[in-house]
Amino acid sequence: MPDVGEGLTEAEILKWYVQPGDTVEDGQVVCEVETAKAAVELPIPFDGTVHELRFPEGTTVDVGQVIISVNVGGGAAPEAPAAEAAPVVQAAAPAPVAPAVEEEAEPQGRTPVLVGYGVAASSTKRRPRKAGQGAVPAAPAAPAQAAPAVVPVPVAVPVSVPEQLNGHGPGAGRPLAKPPVRKLAKDLGVDLATVTPTGPDGIITREDVHAAAAPAPAPAVEAPAPVAEPAAVPAAAQAVQAAPAVSTDARETRVPVKGVRKATAAAMVGSAFTAPHVTEFVTFDITRTMKLVEELKSGTDMAGLRVNPLLLIAKAVLVAVRRNPEINAAWDEAAQEIVLKHYVNLGIAAATPRGLLVPNIKDAHAQTLPELSASLSELISTARDGKTTPAAMQGGTFTITNVGVFGVDTGTPILNPGESAILAVGAIKLQPWVHKGKVKPRQVTTLALSFDHRLVDGELGSKFLADVAAILEQPKRLISWA
Repeated sequence: MPDVGEGLTEAEILKWYVQPGDTVEDGQVVCEVETAKAAVELPIPFDGTVHELRFPEGTTVDVGQVIISVNVGGGAAPEAPAAEAAPVVQAAAPAPVAPAVEEEAEPQGRTPVLVGYGVAASSTKRRPRKAGQGAVPAAPAAPAQAAPAVVPVPVAVPVSVPEQLNGHGPGAGRPLAKPPVRKLAKDLGVDLATVTPTGPDGIITREDVHAAAAPAPAPAVEAPAPVAEPAAVPAAAQAVQAAPAVSTDARETRVPVKGVRKATAAAMVGSAFTAPHVTEFVTFDITRTMKLVEELKSGTDMAGLRVNPLLLIAKAVLVAVRRNPEINAAWDEAAQEIVLKHYVNLGIAAATPRGLLVPNIKDAHAQTLPELSASLSELISTARDGKTTPAAMQGGTFTITNVGVFGVDTGTPILNPGESAILAVGAIKLQPWVHKGKVKPRQVTTLALSFDHRLVDGELGSKFLADVAAILEQPKRLISWA
């Protein structure tokens, strides 16, 4: 499992696009994984035949763990001469072919992985793996060491090693589990010695502990365990024996917290209990802006572009930021500094099937109205399709969340970590309103601005919110105040 460039420690395998026996080519996408915030497709860096899928769909895997093994024909290692490619092809049938290629190639330096090069070669502890009839694949990486590699593999690694390493065989020692997993087991009252491991090299995972602690599913998990434990079990068998994603009984349903939900929870808790939040509200007449929306839809300047109230609200926010630049800042706790941003990466909260995402439009302050419309449309459609990249969600400076689409009048939004303010847009409703001295039906909405009171004073927050409302009341100010 590679680090896709955002410093994460784990990812969930959402979907495999290949199966054992399939032929793959360099650059072909083999699986889709979900990191803390985004779904990412992973390509394979060489040609060959899929030998084994190490983890079934729905499994959370630590960065650095091997998730797929491939029998390579002539490309096991870039530095291997053509004459040495033949043994790899001959040994394509035995189980140890792909693991030997993966483990022997790493000491040579930076080697290709699913994404990029050189993912933490020492991040996983290598152990001997089961071998069938041959360990010839050791030759491509280091020809001089081929003979020593062949000797121990068939005789020194018994099939029962994974069971012994996990406290389920004779001479078993302490069950293998990472400290967070041990703490989880302690909190749930689970004896690790009784847990059937499904992780690589016999490591007990969090899913194993949850499965052992679940009242109903626990017996079902133990039944197929003797088949699923060895590291070389085919992927088809692993998929059948994967731990259930949802634990349920007659009265309750338990869903594991992972992926987007896990990241969102951590970010919101960190923000709510780090930045002192203040929220202010303003209710105003947005009728003129709604009329402008209709005029832009029928005009030629915005032909083919999506025009809606959110577009003009976003533009109003950008103009208000220009008038109140201190609102576009961040608090640096380590340096004890306020970082003023001279650019606006405008975040738009988007509800997706995987949860809440907040991708941002880079340098939105420099975009014209047509450009901003195109950026908004692309951002929202990409998020709903689950194709938002990690880079698109990094570096935001100000966020808009449109709760009005759900018919909600307003809310008290929580700051996106690293930002100083967030604007919630409420539903636009036809209401009685005093207009030019008479009560008339007007389109009215409410905005809510939450800000970090460490760097945004009440005066600054109030001025900014009032400016946004004033622009939307009189949209001609988009020009006169710009």
